[in-house]
Amino acid sequence: MLHIIKLCVGISSVDELISYREPRGIRVAGVSGNCHVHRTRMRPKRGAKIIESGSLYWVIKGAIRCRQRIVKLGFETDHEGKSCCDIIMDPTIIRTIPYPKRPFQGWRYLLAKDAPGDLNEGKEVHNDAQLAAELAELGLI
Repeated sequence: MLHIIKLCVGISSVDELISYREPRGIRVAGVSGNCHVHRTRMRPKRGAKIIESGSLYWVIKGAIRCRQRIVKLGFETDHEGKSCCDIIMDPTIIRTIPYPKRPFQGWRYLLAKDAPGDLNEGKEVHNDAQLAAELAELGLI
């Protein structure tokens, strides 16, 4: 399994990302329901492995904090005639256990073994996102 990791520039929290993305769902040919699209310059050469079951992990404020499942990669040409890639994602944003990540440019591949686990939220589970972030900063998770 292979994922993509990307900085979420201009967003300061998962809640802000959710409120920004929520009204921006669009219909994409060949995909049921609304999707979120992120356009990037570089096309993943290992795209087939990503589409199988990969996600886009978002780095927000110095840590991986959430992910969105990738449903399709669209290879397009932008308004300047340059090739680009549309990363088409399920609109559901899944919070992850915060994991510190230094800044980088563009996107990177993320192996499944290196991806943080999902943060279980619900009535029966008492995971605290703030506590998880503090433990990650201390290197304890």
